[in-house]
Amino acid sequence: MSKNDGAQKTPILTHLVAGGAAGFMEACTCHPLDTVKVRMQLAKKAQRSASGKRLGFLGVGVRIVKNESFWALYKGLGAVIAGIVPKMAIRFSSFEMYKGALADENGKNTRMGIFLAGLAAGTTEAVLVVSPMDLIKIRLQAQRNSMADPMDIPKYRNAPHALYTIVKEEGVGALYKGVALTALRQATNQAANFTAYQELKKHARNFQQIDELPSYQTLVIGGISGAMGPLFNAPIDTIKTRIQKSTTLTGNGWQRFTFVTSEIYQKEGMRAFYKGLTPRVLRVAPGQAVTFVVYEKVKSWIDLFTNKTQEGELIGKQAQ
Repeated sequence: MSKNDGAQKTPILTHLVAGGAAGFMEACTCHPLDTVKVRMQLAKKAQRSASGKRLGFLGVGVRIVKNESFWALYKGLGAVIAGIVPKMAIRFSSFEMYKGALADENGKNTRMGIFLAGLAAGTTEAVLVVSPMDLIKIRLQAQRNSMADPMDIPKYRNAPHALYTIVKEEGVGALYKGVALTALRQATNQAANFTAYQELKKHARNFQQIDELPSYQTLVIGGISGAMGPLFNAPIDTIKTRIQKSTTLTGNGWQRFTFVTSEIYQKEGMRAFYKGLTPRVLRVAPGQAVTFVVYEKVKSWIDLFTNKTQEGELIGKQAQ
């Protein structure tokens, strides 16, 4: 993150490039875990092996690979990558803008200010990018076609085709099914994520009396901060996933929410709200670890390049 203690303000373009690079690496690294999480959340009953043993996230992943090929774990990746650059650009740049707006006259932020900036940044990214991207991704991930069989043609062939089909059959509004829950999930995620990351980073730097943390420490801190949101809002994510997967739900957002919530509780029990929690934590925590490491590293490279360029221009002007 950019510093507020009198240092030169980081340009928004730097957040765009660093955030986009971080998001791309995070998506490619962790998407298979997200596919397993979605399949577990969409299962009406606990998935079991041929012997009747309950399948955990590893078992579900193995079944997907066995029945649909290894590349089925990457279903919906195109939708994620297509949205990851604007998503991360909006996340980091809006967080910095909200954080700046909430800072005191000396540019310092309280813990509550960081929390509120994260809350606002999560809401912003959810409305502008994440909600339609998530819906397309979930529709693709929910398909159980074998990617190893060219004759097994799914309803949605890829992300652009899924977008076209959904808009044609259900209207543009369908892309925003579950948008309130998506916003609530992203807001709580980023509030917890940025607050934990900023606090842990500050304490680690003060304890070691250094300005910049080594990459391995950023990796650990990013992983810990990334786990906070999923542990807190798992039921929200499960309900959102069910709403976005459905093509038959009618009524306004509140009616869909109450119907899905009561259906899950009555037919599957309270435990069903936490389906997919393990793969979600295992996907989001390392995902945030990768995101923060790549973001901080790319940002430092851009800052270094920018500073050297400015120094070169200054030297050139002085030599003239």
